[in-house]
Amino acid sequence: MTVPGIDRPALIAWMGRNVPDAGEPVSVSLISGGRSNLTYLIEARDRRLVLRRPPLGHVLPTAHDMRREWRVISALSGTPVPVPSPVAFCDDESVIGAPFYLMGYVEGAAVRTREELGSPSPAQARRLSERLAEVLAAIHAVDYREVGLGDFGRPEGYLARQLERWGQQWERSKTGDLPEYDRLVERLRERLPAASDSTLVHGDYRLDNTLVRFGEPIEIMAVVDWEMSTLGDPLADLGLTLTYWHDEGDEERARIPVAGDVTLAPGFMNAAEFAAHYAKVSGRDISDLGFYVAFGNFKLAVIVEGIHARFRQGKTVGEGFDRIGAAVPALISRAHRMLDQP
Repeated sequence: MTVPGIDRPALIAWMGRNVPDAGEPVSVSLISGGRSNLTYLIEARDRRLVLRRPPLGHVLPTAHDMRREWRVISALSGTPVPVPSPVAFCDDESVIGAPFYLMGYVEGAAVRTREELGSPSPAQARRLSERLAEVLAAIHAVDYREVGLGDFGRPEGYLARQLERWGQQWERSKTGDLPEYDRLVERLRERLPAASDSTLVHGDYRLDNTLVRFGEPIEIMAVVDWEMSTLGDPLADLGLTLTYWHDEGDEERARIPVAGDVTLAPGFMNAAEFAAHYAKVSGRDISDLGFYVAFGNFKLAVIVEGIHARFRQGKTVGEGFDRIGAAVPALISRAHRMLDQP
């Protein structure tokens, strides 16, 4: 059976040379749910592995950097931040058509919807939301120099560079002009903090970029999808996490398909409670959180526009992409409202 993005004979040969202890792959299947890099489950004779590679077509410069993602999970292995075990990296594009890496399979589920969450008790749902905040704080507490990531990014001027970088991505991907986007960029530029803290940041932290083990206690087993990680302002991570959050009564959020509805489960913290718990366990001042949530909406709007562009080119693998373009103006509008708040 042909699997998009995988040259199976070439992969089998490469694994035979580089991961001989795994045994020959018996099956390779696309794991559903990925909206950016593609993720595959490899059932090998002696172990289960996961392969990550860039999307098919329309890969923007600096985006979908497999070596970057590989480096950070390798550095975090053995720290309090749960990550899959690193196995092997390949930068030879002749193998499957793009760089890729292999990591150990983690028993856990990427949860995006209430249906996928199942029916945990309210206490379990609250504990899961607490753990999501605590793991984010653990990421930001890592001594990045000690784990070998001292040159992983340039923390100074992080937000200004992010604004410039995502603005360039927008210009490369946009499917049409949107004046409210241009006005948002100007407003964000005017509000950039003069100084900020510097930590390792995930860059796209949300519940469905973790793997959850159900049971007692419910637990986050691994944080995945580190493709946008760097060194920078930790509150940018928090702001983006809250951009994905869906609070009860937020009808606009219900119409944004990238958000999911898992945070509506009984017992789950609302956005304000989540932010407060993060502030408590991290010790950070979140008084300017509105700016960071606005910045998160801006960044997500650019990401979604890129996904929408790939969909229009017929180069996106998966379901649900026909509705995603409508989320872009909604995200931009939400960003403006956050900046309007005193």
